[in-house]
Amino acid sequence: MTRKSAVLRAFAYALVPVFALAGCAGSQGGQPSTGDTRFIAGDGKVSVFPADGRKPAPAVDGAALDGSKVALAAAKGKVVVLNFWASWCAPCVAEAPVLKDVADKTKGDGVEFIGVAFKDDKAAALAFERNHQPGYPSLYDQPGKVALAFQGTVPPAAIPSTLIIDRQGRIAARALGAVKYTDLLNAVKTVSDERRSG
Repeated sequence: MTRKSAVLRAFAYALVPVFALAGCAGSQGGQPSTGDTRFIAGDGKVSVFPADGRKPAPAVDGAALDGSKVALAAAKGKVVVLNFWASWCAPCVAEAPVLKDVADKTKGDGVEFIGVAFKDDKAAALAFERNHQPGYPSLYDQPGKVALAFQGTVPPAAIPSTLIIDRQGRIAARALGAVKYTDLLNAVKTVSDERRSG
């Protein structure tokens, strides 16, 4: 092997993780083409919005991967964590145990988790759920309608992304990118501990 071909091969291997991460953007043709639903890189940090500046979450409902019906309105009075994911997204795989643990830890505090399987093949999404067993339902949103419903409020804008809806049905927090355990747990507890009449 010549020195030049060895250098080229090393460079190609170095690009593999870059393309793996970039894969979370999917193909350009498969993404919504309007507004702020374009994909951007995220660091996973959770931003909690001031209570007086929060916008109401849109109506979200549909069929879950397991065939059950899921509606955001059914969780009125609870804190809801809405996580957008896809089986083809490496950071989504990385954050799956975090979401599962935080969902389990906060269930008794009136917190409900709902996943949104975004632009995914149904068989692959079902396999993802079987492998990770999150313990909460995921809407099957192949067309991306749930993300589009957040136009004009706080669109997720990245996969993975996580929104926290407060007890009054307002968007209280957002994270773009794979969330970290402590960050998500603290944000969920902060929103959960707010006055229920707020």
